[in-house]
Amino acid sequence: MPKVTPFLWFNDNAEEAAEYYLALFPGSKKLAELRSRGVGPWPEGKIATITIELMGQELTLMNGGPAHAHTPAFSLVAACKDQAELDHYWDRLLEGGQAMACGWLTDKFGLCWQIVPERIGDILKHPKAMAAMMTMVKFDIAALELAAED
Repeated sequence: MPKVTPFLWFNDNAEEAAEYYLALFPGSKKLAELRSRGVGPWPEGKIATITIELMGQELTLMNGGPAHAHTPAFSLVAACKDQAELDHYWDRLLEGGQAMACGWLTDKFGLCWQIVPERIGDILKHPKAMAAMMTMVKFDIAALELAAED
């Protein structure tokens, strides 16, 4: 296990979010769950935390209540091999969520995502590609690569 892993605060839908992400990302799995035994703020039997692995990245989701909301100051990045994969994750994560800009969206649970091409770092070294990216909401990989060639 990596020594540093994201621990995400959800209002009261951590289990629903975990199931959604596990169904969306292939090869993902539930690693552990902690159910309340009636101690703390959770009713007996309620998920307190659930730990999942999405494409090799471990995440723990907690039912923390309404005190803290997700913010774009923290996002998860999904690096996609091609436009079809990018479109798939973008479209699914956007269901019930909201598009932002430059490949960013907020999903129906309020968690922010960046849906990007695997080569985004190399592509954006080119100023014209960076300028093209700034006009996009969802990334068009071919348009970014074309801009990077100029």
